[in-house]
Amino acid sequence: SGSGLQDRVAFVQNDPSQYDASIRLADLQVSDTGTYQCRVKKNTVAVHEVIVTVQEKPATPQCWTEGELIEGSSILLRCYSR
Repeated sequence: SGSGLQDRVAFVQNDPSQYDASIRLADLQVSDTGTYQCRVKKNTVAVHEVIVTVQEKPATPQCWTEGELIEGSSILLRCYSR
């Protein structure tokens, strides 16, 4: 029920009745995080749940040095990313 998910989900095989009802989620978004349930009904009903967690890509890190660039001395390289 994610926003626009119906436009981005499709069966991997054209005919899921041939025992492969795998799906592909395209263009994952953070809002797609959630519990997904697969229900297969033939003679009985089988249910399996999968938890999907989509993490946001980190921002480009900002890096800088602290200390003097002198041979034999120590220098500190600092990096930060949101």
